[in-house]
Amino acid sequence: MDKDKIDKKDHILDVAERVFSEKGFDGASTRLISGEAGVNMAMLNYYFGSKEGLFLAVFERKIASFQNILQNLGNDGSMKAWAKMEQYIEMYGDKVVSNNCFQKLLYQEMGMNRRNDLSDKLRDMLLRNVSELDKILQEGIANGEFKKEIDIPMVIAALYGTKNYIINTPMMSSPLLGYDIRDDDMIETRLKPQIKSFMKSLLKAYLLN
Repeated sequence: MDKDKIDKKDHILDVAERVFSEKGFDGASTRLISGEAGVNMAMLNYYFGSKEGLFLAVFERKIASFQNILQNLGNDGSMKAWAKMEQYIEMYGDKVVSNNCFQKLLYQEMGMNRRNDLSDKLRDMLLRNVSELDKILQEGIANGEFKKEIDIPMVIAALYGTKNYIINTPMMSSPLLGYDIRDDDMIETRLKPQIKSFMKSLLKAYLLN
């Protein structure tokens, strides 16, 4: 695919990400997205086939890029398991703890708890990244760096769940933390460093022999 086509496809995905985050999957339409992207319906259908195909492509673009980074981290034989965990937490904090369109879209869809082919595909995409964390934890147990009795599913839930609680319930978490977590500056200067520091301290105490 030449550069112009790649740029056009990325532009459509950028617009679709914003529209889906504002209106949700059910409320958005391919006609609205094509209009705001300045492309005709034929081009949108050529690239993505359907609204579902476009929706999945938005997720695939974001999740796949993070997955490649995580795979490289997991396969790095020069790093110990805890060093990988620290790096994972750093990347997780930088990339996932945010208030951007994609995160809003992710929260909306995952919070609906609907069971259909679309939600199953989204779940499977997300589980790919979770599996990379699982591999690091298993590696640490196998080489004796981590305690044998650690509860891997609860470690994963603690890492992802802390972020989800804070971001998804701002009316509770903002008074608790003492700053507005809906403010992008506060997310960058206060929330991200706080989550990273807390998760490193918590997991270091729980994981390491």
